[in-house]
Amino acid sequence: MHMPASFDYAILRVVPRVERQEFMNAGVVVFCLEKRYLAARIHLDRDRLRALWPEVDLELVGEHLEAVARICEGDPAAGPIAQLSQRERFHWLVSPRSTIIQPSPVHTGVCDATDGMLDRLEKQLLS
Repeated sequence: MHMPASFDYAILRVVPRVERQEFMNAGVVVFCLEKRYLAARIHLDRDRLRALWPEVDLELVGEHLEAVARICEGDPAAGPIAQLSQRERFHWLVSPRSTIIQPSPVHTGVCDATDGMLDRLEKQLLS
């Protein structure tokens, strides 16, 4: 029998022009301490982003979002942040910032297993 575990998640938003206060969801980061789980799912709708800001550097935005996934995985090529503990990586990724990629406030949930959790959040928040 699986024991329920709490998890935290944040939505990654692309904010191409802060002064216009427009954003679009482009990723989700999930952390579950009890299950030792940290993962991100990225879904960048390039056409929609280009509609918000035609001059946006799509490649740069994509690189920044993919870096989040690599940090979650602990990929050594992702730099020193990827070498921190899962908890430290999650908190670094969801800290407020004023760059083109911004996290939402952290939300909490409960799960029995992490299988499929990222898929459900992607479908709910990124589609």
